[in-house]
Amino acid sequence: MASKHIRVDRKFEVSYDSPHPTYNELAVVFKGDGEPKTPAGMIGLLSDIAASDELEMDSYSLGGSVEKLEKHFAEMLAKEAAIFMPTGTLANHIALRTLCGHKPRAIVQHEGHQYNDTGDSAALLSGINLLPIAEGRPYFTLSELSKTVERLESGRVATPLGAVMIESPVRRKYGQLMPYDEMAAVTKFCAERGIGTHLDAARLYMMTAATGISPQAYTELFDTVYVSLYKYFGSPYGAVLAGKSVLIDDLYHQRRMFGGSLASACLAAALAIHGSLDFEERFGAAMSKAIALFELLNKLNGINISAYEHGSNVFPMTLDSNVKINVFQNALREKSVFVFSEEHNTEPLHLTVNTTILRVPNEDLVRIFAFALAKGKDGVTSLD
Repeated sequence: MASKHIRVDRKFEVSYDSPHPTYNELAVVFKGDGEPKTPAGMIGLLSDIAASDELEMDSYSLGGSVEKLEKHFAEMLAKEAAIFMPTGTLANHIALRTLCGHKPRAIVQHEGHQYNDTGDSAALLSGINLLPIAEGRPYFTLSELSKTVERLESGRVATPLGAVMIESPVRRKYGQLMPYDEMAAVTKFCAERGIGTHLDAARLYMMTAATGISPQAYTELFDTVYVSLYKYFGSPYGAVLAGKSVLIDDLYHQRRMFGGSLASACLAAALAIHGSLDFEERFGAAMSKAIALFELLNKLNGINISAYEHGSNVFPMTLDSNVKINVFQNALREKSVFVFSEEHNTEPLHLTVNTTILRVPNEDLVRIFAFALAKGKDGVTSLD
């Protein structure tokens, strides 16, 4: 599309003691899939987008910059059509509702968002019964799926399956992925059986950077796909649901029925368009830089950074027992590098890679980590 890519640098004071910290423009923040957002930063960027005539008003999420967003993401995801949704929760729900039709059962991952974070919304709002499989693991296999489908279809009362939903990466399993070959086998099986398939790919671009497989190679396997707009594209909220036109074109009615046709959605849409324009390239560079950095850090005494077998942008990090974690973290913060503990300070720590890693050369980051390790062990107070 013909949109200009506006690049704006805005400075903020470092403040990491509040529940919603802000960081300076050179901070490397190993948390979250995107760069940290602030209200002032989003407002300033919107002002610049509006000044460049790239912001067009919508009418309750129809037309204007929202329509531009939908066309832009349909092209990015290699789908015929796309629709803006205010949340990923609604995007996933409407996808299942559309695919299930008169077959109100859907298979989901036991560790996935749909089963764990939406209550009984599928059953209460759309009469869809969720069947979770692969408890404790990030993905299920074709063998598991086929056995479940056979049981459903061969019961005394046949209950055919309407849809299969796959989340990848899986947040509850530290961003681990469903392997592409397994995903392709599952979706092929479903297509042959007339079972709809939906990809919860909120973090699609984390997955593609980790595997080297293009976003389009993933999305073409599925009838519908959801991608988040706020996790890493810089929007304050929002999602895109994409698929064939026959599935997507009239969904604005259901969006409105569920209270999701927001006024002034163009504000979120314009920020997401801007944030997406070179994101794939920048995030790929961030992942490559992170892999090189972790190899260097693993040469230091007292630290080990590993990778999950089917992981994306989340890497477990362990420290030797003689390194005080809180001292180590505070020493990093002194140098504007931020590493966060899991809830209840359980180990391992995790480093989540995002494009903030591009702000500082690796050799400087190695020196900062070495300083933090030394301080965590012995109370060293200087980088030299």
